[in-house]
Amino acid sequence: MSSVATADVAATSATEAPRFSRDEISALRQLDNTTNIRFIVGTWAIIATAVVLAVWCYTAFNAGEISFGWTVPVTIAAALTIGAAQHQLGGIIHEGTHFLLFKDRKLNEHISDWAAGFALYTSTHSFRLHHFAHHQFVNDPKRDPNFEQAQESGYWLDFPVEHVDLIKGLIRMMSPINLMRYMVARAKQSAIGTDTNPFSKPDEMGDAWAVRAGILFAVVAPIVAVVLVALGLFAAAFVFLLAAWAAVALYYYMIPDESYPQSKINPVISLRTTSIGRMSFLAIVYLALTAAEYATGAPVWGYYGLLWILPLFTAFPVYMILREWVQHGNADRGRYTNSRVFLVDPISRYAVFPLGMDYHLPHHLFVGVPHYKLKRLHKLLLTNSEYAKNCRVVDGWMGDNGRQGPSIADVLGPKYAVATDDVHVNEETIANADVNDRTGVAAQVAASRRQ
Repeated sequence: MSSVATADVAATSATEAPRFSRDEISALRQLDNTTNIRFIVGTWAIIATAVVLAVWCYTAFNAGEISFGWTVPVTIAAALTIGAAQHQLGGIIHEGTHFLLFKDRKLNEHISDWAAGFALYTSTHSFRLHHFAHHQFVNDPKRDPNFEQAQESGYWLDFPVEHVDLIKGLIRMMSPINLMRYMVARAKQSAIGTDTNPFSKPDEMGDAWAVRAGILFAVVAPIVAVVLVALGLFAAAFVFLLAAWAAVALYYYMIPDESYPQSKINPVISLRTTSIGRMSFLAIVYLALTAAEYATGAPVWGYYGLLWILPLFTAFPVYMILREWVQHGNADRGRYTNSRVFLVDPISRYAVFPLGMDYHLPHHLFVGVPHYKLKRLHKLLLTNSEYAKNCRVVDGWMGDNGRQGPSIADVLGPKYAVATDDVHVNEETIANADVNDRTGVAAQVAASRRQ
């Protein structure tokens, strides 16, 4: 049995005498190397289907077979569908962050990066620092990165909120400017990294150009390529992309280790390898788009902007913000009151609560249980009296559904505001991580508990 499972159950049993056994928790923690393949392939299949259908519609319009009016709802539907699938990719990164995709850690990291993280312009290690801090210091306004992210982007609501204020917040959230602010703040926290993260080393943040070089290639290279393609200079576009990739890859290969931002958690794969991998992934995408446009004459780069970048900055952040609101809004720092369990329809589960995020309280309690076993974990935990008494089960989005609990709109309001004296710092979050500065982490834990 893993040390995490032992520690988690021991911490619980000291005060609550759970009816479940350590062996039952250990069994739920067991991973396999096949289940997540289905989720990864399924997500990309949905993305491919949405892209093919949308491109078919655009092609039909260009051929005069359908009117322009058809392209608008098709584009909206594609953005909503692909944005939800991008959120699913975020769920895949989330599982990779907790070492739950595959048993082998290097395989886990590579698949998480190449099948999900790089496509969303982030990496598993970068997101791990953000997400582990969220788990260990959940709802701590000074150490949970979600709070700093909320302050920068202004998307957080002043919980508790009445129904009308929730609707106003939704409308305000959908402003393109606000969504852009959110994505920029999100990138700083979970893709680039900040020196305010509890797991960062503020005095060892590396060379700023180690970050800038990647941003320049990710953003500027496609702009230059699109201009060259628009001018019909395909050969120049290919040469430029290859030269830009070679330059940035060589830069990351040559700079010393201390140029990369250091943290209290060692990466599974070196930051050098990950940085070159990210740039290589983007280079492959940009070259493939250019080659496809040259071969077909179709506006492939335009399709990429419309069917990947547009959802990435519209539907995707809307789903993420909604999830963050309902998972932790109007909650406190208690062990059983920092999140909830959600019973929602299949579409909402796919778009807003990807890969088990509807069973969020069980996940926060036992981070080593993979998403496909969280429902079983919840049922097992209900045999514990404290969990059964405090776990808030939320049923549906609005209205008195008369089933298992309040709706999402209700649980964010004054009637269900949570304010216990419990301050839970989940030290088991990093129990299986390769921590290189446990003294520094312990200082953060002590400060959080004093707060």
